[in-house]
Amino acid sequence: MTTPPAGTGGRFLCAEAARTRGDPLPGTAPHTLTWILIEHTGGWPPNGFDGLDLDTHTKSLVYTAAQAIRARILLIRRPGRRTTRGPRRWAVLHYDATGAHHQQWGTWSRDEDLQDITEALTITPHAPGRLGHPPVILVCTHGRHDTCCALRGRPVAHTLTRHWPDLVWESSHTGGDRFAPNILVAPDGVHYGQLDPAASVTAIEAHLANRIRAEHLRGYTDLYPPQQAAVTALLARFGPAGRHHYTVTDTTRLANNHWRVHVATPPPESAVIDVEVRSHHTPRTQLTCNGPSPSSTVVYTATSVHTH
Repeated sequence: MTTPPAGTGGRFLCAEAARTRGDPLPGTAPHTLTWILIEHTGGWPPNGFDGLDLDTHTKSLVYTAAQAIRARILLIRRPGRRTTRGPRRWAVLHYDATGAHHQQWGTWSRDEDLQDITEALTITPHAPGRLGHPPVILVCTHGRHDTCCALRGRPVAHTLTRHWPDLVWESSHTGGDRFAPNILVAPDGVHYGQLDPAASVTAIEAHLANRIRAEHLRGYTDLYPPQQAAVTALLARFGPAGRHHYTVTDTTRLANNHWRVHVATPPPESAVIDVEVRSHHTPRTQLTCNGPSPSSTVVYTATSVHTH
């Protein structure tokens, strides 16, 4: 195993190592449909929400409700601000493929106020709520979880805030430390990685114009890795497209590491496209700054595209 590059002062930096190795982005977005956001301006423990010193009963209620629907809990704060006057905010964001994305926002001053989150989790995307509200731009800056998230995430968060101050939040760990800086746009369910400040502005400008670009795209969080890789391949081949331009209609597993992903496009094009995707395991290496031991990961590659 070759030794990955070190960072400043000889310290290993996983994001630098991933770029040196050329780790591919497609197929690496964590599968999630619902996010719970909790504004917390103090220090974030390495394990995020799990490590907060909150009322035990409230914490258990929120955690259990989140686990029941596989929602992800993220801590958030405004970039550059470490104090908040008045109540802090919380939100439940839910992705729905029909386009009826749902946002439910509230505030909390006492730990017990966070119990309102459990009720918000029971609201379906079609119920009254913040439908049509602009998406939330979450930039992972969770330095106590991984050094690269802070080093690379904070400059991106500050740059994006200058353009979209009402939309941008720093967030705790979203997954994929080695792809830092990571941006999750929710509830759109679109995950980007390996950006820099300039590239982040380009990606978000295109995203808000509903023109998703393949460059820096890790995947759509409602899809599984082979499907993410297939859609990213189509965006790379045919150019930017709307969030729902490509619809995965079926996925056939041909072998343990081989899939055929069937994709449809809307009228007037109404194309049917088959994308073949293969996977392989990488050699064992250190994948995160704080990784206790070398590990392997899975890479998904689109090998062919056939349009009917």
